[in-house]
Amino acid sequence: MSDEALYREAKRTALILAAAQAIVGASAPIAISMGGLAGSYLLGADKSLATAPVTGFNVGVALAALPAAMLMRAIGRRYGLVAGAGANALGGAVAAFALFQADFWLFAFGMLLVGAGTAFTQQYRFAAVDNAPADFKPRAIAWVLSGGIFSAVIGPQTAIHTREMFAPVMFAGAFVGIIGLAAIGALILSLLRLPKDAPSAALDDHQPARPLLEIMSQPRFIVALLCGVSAFALMSFVMTGAPLAMVGCGFSPDEATLGISWHVLAMFAPSFFTGRLIARFGKERIVATGLALLIGCGVVALSGIELWQFWLALILLGVGWNFGFIGATAMVADCYHLSEKNKVQGVHDLVLFSTVAFASLMSGRVYNAFGWEMLNWVIFPVAGAGLLVLGLLALGRRRARAALR
Repeated sequence: MSDEALYREAKRTALILAAAQAIVGASAPIAISMGGLAGSYLLGADKSLATAPVTGFNVGVALAALPAAMLMRAIGRRYGLVAGAGANALGGAVAAFALFQADFWLFAFGMLLVGAGTAFTQQYRFAAVDNAPADFKPRAIAWVLSGGIFSAVIGPQTAIHTREMFAPVMFAGAFVGIIGLAAIGALILSLLRLPKDAPSAALDDHQPARPLLEIMSQPRFIVALLCGVSAFALMSFVMTGAPLAMVGCGFSPDEATLGISWHVLAMFAPSFFTGRLIARFGKERIVATGLALLIGCGVVALSGIELWQFWLALILLGVGWNFGFIGATAMVADCYHLSEKNKVQGVHDLVLFSTVAFASLMSGRVYNAFGWEMLNWVIFPVAGAGLLVLGLLALGRRRARAALR
């Protein structure tokens, strides 16, 4: 395949995956914005487990990370990603049924299934770079994640307009909406022309796969994983508790949902230019900028509890996640060969979303025990640790270059 054809096919793949991200990815803001509120609706006086369904969602992402990678290795990206959309639909159906039955733990299980489908959605960014030229990889990741701009609108608006569809059973309509979104997304994904996990000859490096421990012990991989986990876990930790905090401060569920909409929009809108910023300034600087923006989120959130302060903090949280996560993902992609991609991507997402699941569970407990302020104080040491390891990595590279002179 010629270089021109390679670029053309890589762009086509990225655009299809971006469209799927917009539709299938809309289930995530529905689950996140409605999960805690629906959990609180199903519980009695003790609301400490209200965010457990959101934790179930994140546990589903974590548990399905390796199986998703293995399934796609066995049957190919296209069929695997379509199967992931089917898992989303099944999860939406179970969650809606649980709300009709007023069954809290069945609802949490339905959220777990939605999360399992979302694990496949998380593979979109890796699918976009599998056969992309090296200089297009950061842009391919950014293109795919830019589809989240539309999911930031589609998801919350679906939730707002359908959550009372089956009143007096609240929130069930939002999860029925996930079924329709998954069906549309499956049709979009069927347009992919990805080979069955076989890289094109132009990109096949023919290098033998190294042991997983050898790959993961690279300082660059460790720093990238730590920064990606920090950015994603902090985002989940604060975002999961935010709707509960807003409603607790007297704002309506619709205002809380719109806050999540602004947040998800901020998560993905920068993707139009994040890839170019990485190409110009480097991956490490963009990750550091993202962590600094997360610290800015904490500062704004601690400054007051007006609606604009909640929304601005959530916007900074979203942009910080975008820079930190895309930059860290691009750093991880530097650390493995094509022959190693499935196992590295699967283990990476297993570690990532296991931590995110824990963060979402602790969000509800910390909020109920200590309040909204403590959720934001946690940002400072975690983001600070990420900045520290990035600085140490840069210092090590500088010393290595000096030793070669």
